[in-house]
Amino acid sequence: MALLQRGRIDLGFIGGAEIDRFGNLNTNWTPEIRLPGSGGAADIASFARRTVIIMTHESRRFHERVQYLTSAGHGTGKDWRQSVGLPGGGPSKVVTSLGVFGFDESGEMLLTSLHPGITKEEVQTNTGWMLRSAPTVTETQPPASEELTLIRRFDTLG
Repeated sequence: MALLQRGRIDLGFIGGAEIDRFGNLNTNWTPEIRLPGSGGAADIASFARRTVIIMTHESRRFHERVQYLTSAGHGTGKDWRQSVGLPGGGPSKVVTSLGVFGFDESGEMLLTSLHPGITKEEVQTNTGWMLRSAPTVTETQPPASEELTLIRRFDTLG
């Protein structure tokens, strides 16, 4: 955490139970259930120079606005992070089971890549707001054989 507070962490990986269109995460509370909390993700989201969010893409997780803000993304949009004093850059990518998303200058999430066999309609059906897309949406490239070899070397449990 000290490295985060000193601005020495370039990239953090986090996830959550719920995400909104500005990359804000909820890992704390819904009306149905009490969740475990951020477990340090709030610190990573606040202080890392940028973050990548990894989540399963389901309609119950992708809402226009999170029910409880645990880890800040781009708040309510452009310049929100600066206005509340967060030094980190916020989320730069969201990687889901359906595709990859970036953020535009307004701080809003947009579709940049679809995983093989996934359609824009399928992504929209599982997203709780009218999702915007990058000018060109590509197909997510599978990992190269060298990348798979490295992953398998470190992920011995598969």
